[in-house]
Amino acid sequence: MNKLIVSLLLTLGITGVAHAAGDATAGQAKAAVCGACHGPDGNSPAPNFPKLAGQGEKYLTKQMHDIKDGKRTVLEMTGLLTNLSDQDLADIAAYYASQAGSVGAADPKIVKRGEALFRGGDLAKGLPACTGCHSPDGSGNAAAGFPHLGGQHATYIAKQLTDFRKEDGGRANDGDAQTMRTIARKLSDEDIAAVSSYIQGLHK
Repeated sequence: MNKLIVSLLLTLGITGVAHAAGDATAGQAKAAVCGACHGPDGNSPAPNFPKLAGQGEKYLTKQMHDIKDGKRTVLEMTGLLTNLSDQDLADIAAYYASQAGSVGAADPKIVKRGEALFRGGDLAKGLPACTGCHSPDGSGNAAAGFPHLGGQHATYIAKQLTDFRKEDGGRANDGDAQTMRTIARKLSDEDIAAVSSYIQGLHK
């Protein structure tokens, strides 16, 4: 019995090491290559590349694993994660999560429609409010792995929503519940433009 208990404790200990939390300090050096597209601190200057600063560790780690494993296709990321270990990915996620995200500005012409969709959804279309998963200030839900959206580039958000909307599963890594695919298919191009613009200017 004692041997069994010791064996279980050792197994748990090994598992704990294998899934150790990320080290933000180590992650800064490991993220050096990432900075070319995402910015040194994760605030990408290019609207087609996402801001990673302030994003939740769980979400970032999942996305990197999905890209590495081929579950999410991002052409610009091809091969960049291939030689990175689970610990490397955890460290990079921890680094970006520790950084402060920047905020853009919403288009005043469509901001009201965007705010209405984000905060209240659209009952007629069966659209839930974005706040349910991403919080009223766009900070997301780090524990649940729901991404931080506030301040994200409108161009990037619009592309992701458009990809989720594709019938062929243009972006199909939102889990078995297919929550984002279901929602995106109810959004018009005008809806996507409005909510993406609102998100770009959203902050605490």
